[in-house]
Amino acid sequence: MAKVQITETILRDAHQSQAATRMRLDEMLPVADKLDQVGYYSIECWGGATFDSCLRFLNEDPWERLRALRKAMPKTKLQMLLRGQNILGYKHYADDVVEEFVKKSIENGINIIRIFDALNDTRNMRKAMESCKKYGGICEATISYTTSPVHTTEYFIKLAKELEDMGADTICIKDMAGILLPYVAYDLVKGIKKVVKVPIHLHTHQTSGVGNLTYLKAIEAGVDIIDCALSALGNGTSQPATEPMVATLRGTEYDTGLDIKLLNEINKHFVGVADRLKKDGWLTDKSLKTDVNALIYQVPGGMLSNLVGQLKSLGALDKYDEVLAEVPNVRKDLGYPPLVTPTSQIVGTQAVFNVVSGERYKMVSAETKGVLKGEYGRLPAAPNPEVVKKVLGDEKPITCRPADLIKPELAKYREEIKQYIEQDEDVLSYALFPQVALNFFKYRQANKRKVDTLVGDVANGIQPV
Repeated sequence: MAKVQITETILRDAHQSQAATRMRLDEMLPVADKLDQVGYYSIECWGGATFDSCLRFLNEDPWERLRALRKAMPKTKLQMLLRGQNILGYKHYADDVVEEFVKKSIENGINIIRIFDALNDTRNMRKAMESCKKYGGICEATISYTTSPVHTTEYFIKLAKELEDMGADTICIKDMAGILLPYVAYDLVKGIKKVVKVPIHLHTHQTSGVGNLTYLKAIEAGVDIIDCALSALGNGTSQPATEPMVATLRGTEYDTGLDIKLLNEINKHFVGVADRLKKDGWLTDKSLKTDVNALIYQVPGGMLSNLVGQLKSLGALDKYDEVLAEVPNVRKDLGYPPLVTPTSQIVGTQAVFNVVSGERYKMVSAETKGVLKGEYGRLPAAPNPEVVKKVLGDEKPITCRPADLIKPELAKYREEIKQYIEQDEDVLSYALFPQVALNFFKYRQANKRKVDTLVGDVANGIQPV
């Protein structure tokens, strides 16, 4: 057994899970050189919700962030999370957009792309995987882990083999809700290891309190890489903390070889960042606590907080327990989709509608209809025929890969924002988040004018006040 390797998530999933993705680039760069010295398998620093958050809330260009991190960490592989045909947005995009996004991600510094699909529909992963290989990236094809009558260990082993056959360089088991239990993880890793030759990477969250134990059993079963977060933003809804895992494995056959003193030094910086996030209200005690609801309802932590927000806005917080109990029913009706973005939001919202309206499927979101119509891909199991009839009526579901129905889009997007383009990547930012990107481009132009005016004034001998 080779030593276990660690992917550090402090620059992406840790602050996404605990603090609404509000860490800024200027809070990452001061210790980037030290992170680069640790010897991690990779550092996850991009993708997921970081792209949207940079543009929408931080007035940062996500592409500039990636380039800056690449420059600051030249030795370590940089990793991102990509939602297959959804890229980083919330709908399916045309193949030309997917290919260009993957190409530009690799050009700007990404080495490893973790590619998943919310429904585990491999048709929705194929284009991104092919593009990753085409442009020289390491393709980490991903299983979205969940539990249901159809999501058996055999189901996931078969899926892992299919992904390897599609060209995966590594296979990731992505346990987004922290519900993969230790002995199940042992059997799952053992089973996958028997049929695939590529390394196995395990991702979990400490939400339910079992993450550390799950990692230990997976390590004993032969897992190659695990995701951890430095303790300033580790545990709780984030990944199990890095330092205790390194200490636990030290001196064993699984020893990571990482220097705990260096990790501690780096972590001191992020303690300061966590203090700022707390002060600004993004990091709360709730995200640091174990939540047994995750094990009972198998609902990711972020989905629970969304449900609370929705019920508060409707003045129906007293219906929380009723909605939680309705979530598994909706999920069954919709063919057991894994609860990960965007299906977690879709199932949660529909559960709220079913309870608050007083009649199941009296109110139906466009997204619920889309799931039943096949717009998101192939469902793991057949949906409830009565619900399909009530929601779709006589409309026929689509059976092809959803993106087959989308014409090329890049040229159209480029034309729409030609007056704002400062780099090729701007077209992709706009394709994913049109209004948000447009607002950012206008902000960027206004600030550039301010800087240009200031530089011009100084050049002409006018001192700034």
